[in-house]
Amino acid sequence: GIIDPAKVTRSALQNAASIAALLLTTEALVADKPEKNQSAAAMPPGGGMGGMGGGMGGMGGMGGMGMM
Repeated sequence: GIIDPAKVTRSALQNAASIAALLLTTEALVADKPEKNQSAAAMPPGGGMGGMGGGMGGMGGMGGMGMM
């Protein structure tokens, strides 16, 4: 279907405000600890960008899209 830019912007702002409120109330944040550089770059077997099958994979948890 056709995606309305105003709805996309409103949804993005609503989600950002929700995350900001969550961070303000929890007063804690989980982050990844940076790893030290290794002698060789960690490349996947085959040398390419593995798992890039095209399409919009990984968006299964976004229920309610198009229901606004």
